[in-house]
Amino acid sequence: MVRKIFLLVILISIGAGFLFSATFKEVTAGIAILLFGMILLENGFSSFADGFLHRVLSRSTDKLYKSISLGLVSTALLQSSSLISVITISFISAGLISFQGALGIIFGANIGTTATAWLVSLFGLKVKISALAMPMLVFGIIMRLQRSKSWQGFGDVLAGLGFFFLGIHYMKDGFDGLGDSFNLADYALQGLLGLLTFTFLGIILTTILQSSSATMALILTALAAGQITYQNSLALAIGANIGTTITAILGAIGANMAGKRLAGGHLIFNLVTGIMALLFISQLADLVNYISDLFNLPSDNFVVKLSIFHSIFNVVGVLIMVPLIPPLSRFLLRIIPDLVKVEEGFEYPIYLNESAMAFPQSAFRALLNETRRLFEQTTFMVVTHGLNLHREDVKGEEKLKHIIKRSREEMKLDIDELYYKKVKIIYSKIIKYATIAQSNFDLSPNALGAFRHIKLATRNMVEVIKDIRGLHKNVSQYMQSPNKDIRKQYDRLRKRVSVVLREIYLTHHDEDPASHMGRLEELKAKSALLDALTDGTLDNLINERKITSEMATSLANDSYKVSGIISKLIESAELLYIDVDTYIVSLNGNQEESEILEDVP
Repeated sequence: MVRKIFLLVILISIGAGFLFSATFKEVTAGIAILLFGMILLENGFSSFADGFLHRVLSRSTDKLYKSISLGLVSTALLQSSSLISVITISFISAGLISFQGALGIIFGANIGTTATAWLVSLFGLKVKISALAMPMLVFGIIMRLQRSKSWQGFGDVLAGLGFFFLGIHYMKDGFDGLGDSFNLADYALQGLLGLLTFTFLGIILTTILQSSSATMALILTALAAGQITYQNSLALAIGANIGTTITAILGAIGANMAGKRLAGGHLIFNLVTGIMALLFISQLADLVNYISDLFNLPSDNFVVKLSIFHSIFNVVGVLIMVPLIPPLSRFLLRIIPDLVKVEEGFEYPIYLNESAMAFPQSAFRALLNETRRLFEQTTFMVVTHGLNLHREDVKGEEKLKHIIKRSREEMKLDIDELYYKKVKIIYSKIIKYATIAQSNFDLSPNALGAFRHIKLATRNMVEVIKDIRGLHKNVSQYMQSPNKDIRKQYDRLRKRVSVVLREIYLTHHDEDPASHMGRLEELKAKSALLDALTDGTLDNLINERKITSEMATSLANDSYKVSGIISKLIESAELLYIDVDTYIVSLNGNQEESEILEDVP
């Protein structure tokens, strides 16, 4: 509601400006054209960089210098720190990249955003823009109308540059025309008041335009036309840097705790950088003058000086913040902890959020992480406790036959309650999220299959939990039975399942999960052959009168049930831990892109 009211006020204000000032109309039209150009540039570069960018984001964050470099280069090319922020928040929300790696990308993006200032100051205000923009628009639109996605991408880039330069042209003409009747520089403020006032204006402008790059283009154009003073432009640039965090904060609204922490880190970084620049603005301005003299720049070339200032305080900000990343991470983790959402005892997903749905790769990773969490924390617990075993014993190295022999105490377990409180809601959310993802993206048949396999793995887990419900009662009864033969048979069933659980645990924690494929398939095949009804075990026990008919019926049913449980557990493990490379390949459409999982936590 607040955003709608704010938008309405902005629209009314702009409409009033159109009525009273032709130059205002020209400046705002220039801003709109420039923003449209930046949107086309973003779309154009994204069409080439989409899969590549996602792959690189996922695998180039193991070292801080890599993530900073990636943020810098990608933002400079795409001309959009907002896009990089949104992608980074999506990927960290899905667990594709680490928090410190994501912080590095955001830091680098802040340096990369200075490329716009240099583009405007070195080219946009130095050449006849209209002569440069018009051919770009013509060729760009012609390319955009072609069927080939590559041609369309080139067309967007060319048309985007054309609109970008055309927007600067109109902004420059508007400010030049404004100078004939009205000069904003007459309202320049000096000292601390001017510094704070224009910093605040920079924040407001960036909040409205949702782009610090567009704000910088506007500041540089106004500065070139003499509508603002150099000192005030420095404060506006600082404000633009702080204001750009609004986009990240808005993007994190639908994110999980990791995404919210990243937005918090972005805000802290820009605030610290901005405050540092404000406190040492005189010293930074002196450094700019020194650099200008070093390169023999005219002392009144304030446009280039502002670009130098913008670059310096962003670089210095990164240098200051890099050593503080570990304590910053700990601080953000403390104030924005990972919380499993529980309401009245019911557990909810933590990875399935709106931010991760921005891209098929991050949506799939969110589903994969949520399904793995359900498997590792709930399904594993229900199965082990259903066998009256402790999870840590099954995960350990002690021989399972010894664990089973000494584990004779029944574990009180209400599986129905566990299912309704810890499984049902998450299961339904996974199915819904996967279905929406399948319909939201233009996916290949193989990529659609990746999402279907996630749903299949989840359904297997639900069926296992329901099967354990019936098994738990008989296991509890017969593992304490004075009849050693039925006790031995149920210990065999417990061991068959626990062997599989231990192998799955080892698969999950192995750097090469695929190396366990043979062992898991062997266990599945062996389990199918160990059905007490078909392997002769039950016949011998009955013929030798070692068990009662009631025991025989329970054993026949439970032996078959255990074979099904084992089959479903192994199938789920293969889907969640071994076949993932294939899924990622299908989502990216390139065999080499299976490397996306390298260095991913």
